[in-house]
Amino acid sequence: MKRLAILGSTGSIGVSTLEIIAEHPNRFQVVALTAGRNLELLAEQIERFRPEYVAVLNSFDADQLHDRFGAGGPHILHGTTGLVSCAADTGADMVVSAIVGAAGLEPTLAAIESGKDVALANKETLVVAGRLVMRAVARHGCHLFPVDSEHSAIFQSLQGHRKADVKRLILTASGGPFRNHALEDLAKVSAEDALAHPNWTMGRKISVDSATMMNKGLEVIEAHWLFALPADRIDVHIHPESIVHSMVEYVDGAVIAQLGIPDMKTPIAYALSFPERMPLDLPPLDLCERGLLQFEKPDFDRFPCLGLAYSALRKGGTAPAVMNAANEIAVEAFLSGQIGFMNIAEIIQSVMDQHHLQSADTLQQVLSADAWARQVAVEHVMRIESEGVK
Repeated sequence: MKRLAILGSTGSIGVSTLEIIAEHPNRFQVVALTAGRNLELLAEQIERFRPEYVAVLNSFDADQLHDRFGAGGPHILHGTTGLVSCAADTGADMVVSAIVGAAGLEPTLAAIESGKDVALANKETLVVAGRLVMRAVARHGCHLFPVDSEHSAIFQSLQGHRKADVKRLILTASGGPFRNHALEDLAKVSAEDALAHPNWTMGRKISVDSATMMNKGLEVIEAHWLFALPADRIDVHIHPESIVHSMVEYVDGAVIAQLGIPDMKTPIAYALSFPERMPLDLPPLDLCERGLLQFEKPDFDRFPCLGLAYSALRKGGTAPAVMNAANEIAVEAFLSGQIGFMNIAEIIQSVMDQHHLQSADTLQQVLSADAWARQVAVEHVMRIESEGVK
């Protein structure tokens, strides 16, 4: 039986992971759960899966859980220290890293440093500190299994083939809710519009990232680190139906793709059970019923965030960490109504332009760049608010 620690158990990936575990109770045991502010759902998960350890954001939330479960409940931890402990010190065989944003970096790195396999749904870990993370994976001999549907598709399409024969990777993207919007209309879209993804059910932050296509940019950087290919061999194709999850092109012209309905349970289950495949209670893919599958090149004018991600990857060093931090601040400001949709890319570009590039060889360098970028991005948000121009 595989013992699992799930970081971000109340998010969409965490919830889907626990649903898979519930379908296969003889294969998995939950030893640790961590969550943000959704204490009610976390409490339900604790009651159902009986983890030994739980971590929340702060001591107040930890006290609430202590009061609810008492001495017979799990060990309740809090803060970054608690997250790191759940990832590294709970006897888990595998850690599912599903925390949203750069907050997932330290616990994920701690899991790797403790020699644990990681099912990685937190793309920001590799975006912010890819070199550090992949060096740690090699040093400790553990495995990093991709959970993002695109990277899982590439991982699956590589099975049985030589890496030396790979010509390029092709990441697919739905194009989000604004794929056909006129450029002049994008300045008027609301947070509710951006959250209305046409195919996938996701959290608020990643839904906005999908609308700007920053999510795909982050995935390009993640693919670079997972599969050791440069930016000019990683392409993005818009695929509105979200049936072809990604493709690998080989030097002889063959293209291997992974197809499936748009449901995250398939890549999650593959990461949890690799090299086996577990049966899942999902509807089958009926290509005859689906009909036409479309592909098109991304419009970098409509989606400048995608271009910013490619630029950050090519610059290397602390550039991706700065870009990611600025994006997190800008997306949060957009969701709270402080800035407009088009301001997101403007803020990221401005912060990147102000940044003095440094190496990203230590965790401290990465965290310092992240902190600097957040502060500068906040200043840009405040300026836009004060000027009242969105």
